[in-house]
This record gives sequence, structure tokens and C-alpha cells, in this order.
Amino acid sequence: MGALQQIEHNESDSKERKFEQIIGGSPAWEAVLAQVERVAPTDSTVLVLGETGTGKELIAKAVHSLSARCGKPFVKLNCAAIPFDLLESELFGHERGAFTGAIAQKMGRFELADQGTLFLDEIGDIPLALQPKLLRVLQEQEFERLGSGRTHKVNVRLVAATHRNLTDMVDHNQFRGDLYYRLNVFPIELPPLRERREDIVPLVMHYVEVFARRMGKCIDQVPAETLSAFEAYPWPGNVRELQNLIERAVILSDHGCFHNPLPKLAGAQISPEPKTLKDSERVLILRALEAAGWVIGGAKGAAGELGLKRTTLIAKMKKLGIARPERQARTSGVGDLSSVSQSPARIQ
Repeated sequence: MGALQQIEHNESDSKERKFEQIIGGSPAWEAVLAQVERVAPTDSTVLVLGETGTGKELIAKAVHSLSARCGKPFVKLNCAAIPFDLLESELFGHERGAFTGAIAQKMGRFELADQGTLFLDEIGDIPLALQPKLLRVLQEQEFERLGSGRTHKVNVRLVAATHRNLTDMVDHNQFRGDLYYRLNVFPIELPPLRERREDIVPLVMHYVEVFARRMGKCIDQVPAETLSAFEAYPWPGNVRELQNLIERAVILSDHGCFHNPLPKLAGAQISPEPKTLKDSERVLILRALEAAGWVIGGAKGAAGELGLKRTTLIAKMKKLGIARPERQARTSGVGDLSSVSQSPARIQ
């Protein structure tokens, strides 16, 4: 191996170690990881934005793991999962007798995360009445427990996340503007799975292997048609939906072959209602390709039916991550899981 090749190999290995729990090599996902690498060494507040199921907690963990706080506490709290009456106590703690049922002193998440990172998921669900106290601890790094006048100092790096549009919430007086600007120091927007279709097959192969191993099953075949259907499906629930569907399919699979969880294999590629212009273009191209038997050029090819040049259609297919089903298989017509177990176990 030459010196340049060795350097490139070492850089690749280093990147794998940095993001060992993250799967995805699409341009959209690589751009996200580049942002994580840039902001992680700082102590700046990070705001992770994106639809439900896009992997916001995973990105928060990556920010922590690549920071100087790695090895210190990583504490998380889903603000939408805690009742309003208890959320203040969860964040800042309370003293014994602070309220009915407070039979002992309790440390809050900010105290628990001292010297480390606090991940507040669904930050848009924090009640307006509690937002000034959160703003204060972010600005001053100090707070008081419920039922106590003693001020506690902490050193906490905050990573917040939400699927809500905080700008609209500010405009409608549903979220404090000063808190929003304090959170929005370094925003990272995660693309939905339908915008990173190149990552779908690697995710499928990974999760099939993970769940098969967990359930003691041997699944070594994923039909190319199933992979094609997965790539075409719009995934409104993003990676979380994909993960749950694969778990269900592995339960139902027998004889070493992956059971397709989508309702209709043939129609699953083109039947979901497109939600974006990009989805509509993808559906139109898939329909033309299937009607032409995946012939691109020539008098009866898909390019002619779409009124495009052959080279233009090929460029659009590459951009949209569309490939002939036979080419999506690892070995003659099926996805091969034999190589998956050789790579580090990575959870999306």
C-alpha cells in the first residue's frame, strides 16, 4: 500500500471510530457529520432540528463523544414526556418538603450533568412559565432547587432538539424569543430519510443483521425487490419507522429469507403519496422505468417516455438514488448479509 493510500485508509478508519454508532454515507448525512465535527470541540449550545425519528439523540451523543467532555456525564431528558408539575423538579431538583410528595432531596438533570452534556429532547414542549428559569441557567450556569434559596453553580454543555418550528412558535408567542436565540447558537438540521435514500440499503442490511442476531435467527437473504421497495417508500416515520418494520419482518421471516414488511412489493415502490417535488419526480421516473422494463434509452426506453435525454435521465436517477433492482443486491438477486457482521455494530 502506497503512502497516500495508507493516509486515506487511516483517515477512513479514524472517521469510522468517530462515528462508530452512525450509519450513512449520503451527501446529506455527510454534511450533518461535518457540522458535528466542527461544533463538538467547542462548548457552544447545539440545536438539533428534524422530523421525528431522524436520529436527533444519536447526533447529540456524537457531539458529546467528540467533545472534551467525553467521559463525563451525558444526561438526557425528554421534555414532552414529563408532566408540567414535575418538569421543573426534573430539571433543577428539589429539597425535601418542597411540595406534597417530596419526601427526600432530589438532584435535577442540570446537577447530574455537571461537567458533562445535557440533552433536552423536544425542547419546544417546555411550558412558557418554565422558560425564564431555563434561560437563566443557560446564561448564568446557576439555578436554585425547588424549595431552596441556595444557588448552585454548574458547568453544563446543552444540546437541545425539537421537531417543532420554533421560529413559528416565537411568532405566535408560544416560545420565548430570547430563549430561542440562546438555543439557536449552532443549529444542525437532520434530513428526513426520504432525502438520504442512498443510506436506506445499508440501514436495512444492518438492522436485519442486528435483529436476526438478537432473535437467534439466521437470515442471509434480502431479495433485491424488497430493497427496491424500501428505497422507494417515503418513510414518514424516518429511521425509527424503518427500524420497527424490520424488527417485525425479522420476527415473521423463515428459512433464511427476509420477509417483506411492506403491504405490496410491486406497488410499494410507487404507491405512497409523494409529499415533495423530489418525491413526485422520483415516483414519475420509477413508473416510467418499470413500464419500460428498466430500459433507459432507445425508442421504447424510459427516457423517451419522459421526454428526456438518456444522459439526463441517468443523472437524475443518480441524484435520486434510483438503481435497477438487480444492481441493489449484494449477490445474484439478493442482499447478502455475510459482510455486515464484519463491520462494527452501529445503531442508527
